[in-house]
Amino acid sequence: MSESTVGDAAWRRAGLAGAAIGVLAAGAAAGVAVERLTVGRGMRKKARLALDAAGPYGSLRGVSGRAVADDGTVLYYEVDDVEPQPGEKRRRRLFGRRSPAPVTVVFSHGYCLGQDSWHFQRAALRGLVRTVYWDQRSHGRSARGVAQSGADGVPVSIDQLGRDLKAVIDAAAPEGPLVLVGHSMGGMTVMALADQYPDLIRERVVGVAFVGTSAGRLAEVTFGLPSVGVGMVRRVLPGVLRALGSQPELVERGRRATADLFAGLIKRYSFSSREVDPAVARFAERMIESTPIDVVAEFYPAFAEHDKAEALAAFAATPVLALAGDHDMITPSSHTEAIAALLPDAELVIVPDAGHLVMLEHPETVTDRLADLLVRVGAVSAATNVGTHGSTADSGR
Repeated sequence: MSESTVGDAAWRRAGLAGAAIGVLAAGAAAGVAVERLTVGRGMRKKARLALDAAGPYGSLRGVSGRAVADDGTVLYYEVDDVEPQPGEKRRRRLFGRRSPAPVTVVFSHGYCLGQDSWHFQRAALRGLVRTVYWDQRSHGRSARGVAQSGADGVPVSIDQLGRDLKAVIDAAAPEGPLVLVGHSMGGMTVMALADQYPDLIRERVVGVAFVGTSAGRLAEVTFGLPSVGVGMVRRVLPGVLRALGSQPELVERGRRATADLFAGLIKRYSFSSREVDPAVARFAERMIESTPIDVVAEFYPAFAEHDKAEALAAFAATPVLALAGDHDMITPSSHTEAIAALLPDAELVIVPDAGHLVMLEHPETVTDRLADLLVRVGAVSAATNVGTHGSTADSGR
């Protein structure tokens, strides 16, 4: 078959996928169409720019560092440290005593996001506990996966992400107790870490939070679509993404041309609340749209293969928080309930009127539950006040 024929076939598959994905987009597109009748394109562009300028989200920075994965990929992380208690520095100087390593909370983000997706939790926990935030390979400020680069690149696997997390821990928190927090793909990364490094979990991990994630069976998720539409999407999407990934410049131009529809899709599948702060919705959109299409393509197949239910046994004796939004269409709350069922002592929290990006949509609820977990494991005292950072779904704030 000639090169042009192969290319034509790939784009025909893309056309079929477009028809299937059109079903998925229908709800968002309807809202966008109404908006277009009342608001001009220039005004919508100005509104997006205004939200970009006004929103403080993603502006928090820590002490930067870099870890190197087993394939040579450079992984970017930031540490928010806690200042020593009054008199601690003087005691160290006089007596040469070294305090025990503090608890470190390591946050792992989801697919097509970045460490800044934890903005509200980071703002609330700063100065209270040592925290590490990192960008998964090919996301955010981390380098493109070395093993995935070039014509002979290997697909991303969830196991690889678990090894990446181990490299970050070795670099940013080589000693002391750990609390692991993972959202969506980040939760799967934590499970892969446990699967490959059970001794690390047993010896150092004192708490875990799984947020809007899954231990497997993701191929059964319907994304709120009729079964016919889901079946078509599943059949053609991997090939379509590969085709699109080979034409990144064309795809990025298409993204810009359909910015309104793209924003509508993100809002529909990220949030449940009708009154989510527009600046927060735009912040989520910026994170997602910054992920190159070829990266989207190379990660996608890993989710269908993900199956880490057995790895959860490593957390049987560890305090666990399992939290999800009740209207999460990406990793439905039933998947979080399944995690909790395998860990009977886990605290199960289903947040009402919340979608996939629950930590941005209802940050106060998520932060409060994380704070409760940190109190349970002794990372912070029961008297600690994490402050109020509001619910972004609350129009009165």
